[in-house]
Amino acid sequence: MLLLLASLLTAPAVALPAADTGQTMNGVTMPATIDVAGHSLTLNGMALRKKFIVKVYVAGLYLASTSDDGPGILAADAPRQMVMHFISGHGTKDKICGAWNDGLKDNTPNASAELKQQFVELCGMMQDIKKDERLTITYLPGTGTTINIAGTDKGTIAGKEFADALLACWIGPKPGPGDGFKKNLLGKS
Repeated sequence: MLLLLASLLTAPAVALPAADTGQTMNGVTMPATIDVAGHSLTLNGMALRKKFIVKVYVAGLYLASTSDDGPGILAADAPRQMVMHFISGHGTKDKICGAWNDGLKDNTPNASAELKQQFVELCGMMQDIKKDERLTITYLPGTGTTINIAGTDKGTIAGKEFADALLACWIGPKPGPGDGFKKNLLGKS
């Protein structure tokens, strides 16, 4: 018995795989990987949205294959998810919709009437988002973009063009939250 205990104490340590703890930013933790409708998505990057001095939300972009190429992400017809965890009570419907409309104008300057109408539909799904609630935007090819607020699906808007125009608000040529935010989502920081 003493010999067994001595051999166990002198045996080389076996490394156990580390648990997937994801990433934490400003007190918000997002897992490194998630499963969306049978697709494994990986956290590409996280970013903090600030408006003046107010910290509004922490965002995480999940992709089927990580990438630091914004145009390439938009070109790929692959599952993706944008998660916004609100850390202040400044997620009002009007502010969110105003930012999306500005993002559409800045990043999709020749938007069709149909695409503009889809943004109106999107804003019709919105509500004020409280502190510690999440807005989750999930695109699945062939299904469209599903909007989920605080764990409740609000609706789905069809088409890749809409999904791309919406994501371009954060990773397009003129991201509303700024270039630093975009770089963080793209994993460039």
